[in-house]
Amino acid sequence: MKITIDSIHLGAVVTLQPEFFGDHRGFFLESFRMDQMAELGLPSNFVQDNHSGSVKGVTRGLHFQWDPPMSKLMRVTVGEAFLVAVDIRKGSPTLGQWYGEIISAKNKKQIWAPAGFARGFTVLSDWAEIQYKVTGLYNPNAESGILWNDPEIGIEWPVKEPILSEKDVKAQTLSQWLNTPESDNFIYKSDENKF
Repeated sequence: MKITIDSIHLGAVVTLQPEFFGDHRGFFLESFRMDQMAELGLPSNFVQDNHSGSVKGVTRGLHFQWDPPMSKLMRVTVGEAFLVAVDIRKGSPTLGQWYGEIISAKNKKQIWAPAGFARGFTVLSDWAEIQYKVTGLYNPNAESGILWNDPEIGIEWPVKEPILSEKDVKAQTLSQWLNTPESDNFIYKSDENKF
C-alpha cells in the first residue's frame, strides 16, 4: 500500500492520500510508513502522537511551537473537519497566506504542515476526532498562537459562530507575533528543504 502526495501548498504544506483497501467488512490502510515518508522527502522523526475530540463548531488554533520546533501530520479519524495551516515564517514569499482543506474519516487524507506554520481546525460534523503526529515534544513555555480570525490572514472558515477556548479568543495577531523576538525562530531560508 502506498501513501502518495495529493497536492502541495505554500511551498511546504502537503496533502497526503493513503491507499486503502475496503470491502463489506470495513477498510484497512497504513496511515504512516517511515520508508514512504522518506521517499516523499518528508520528515518521519515523530516523537509524540496526539488525539483530540470536539463537537461541531469547535475551532482550535492557530497553534504553533518554536522550541523544539513542532511539525504536524494531521488526520481526521472520526467525522469531518476543516484543517488549516498558515505560514508564519519571516521573509517567506507566502508569509501570512493560508491553506485549508476538508479532511474526513471518509476521504482519509492527511495534511503535513512543518514548523513555521500555525495550525488549526474547525469541526464540521456533529463530532470529530483529529489525530496528529508531531516532531517535537510539547513545551508549554515555547508555544503560542495566532488569532483564528486575524483579518490580515483572512481565513475563510466554514463556521459562523465558532466555539473557542479563552486562550484562542485572546491570541495575538500575526503582526504582533512578527514583532516578538521568538518569531526569529521561524525565518524562511530558500535553500532549505521545502518540507
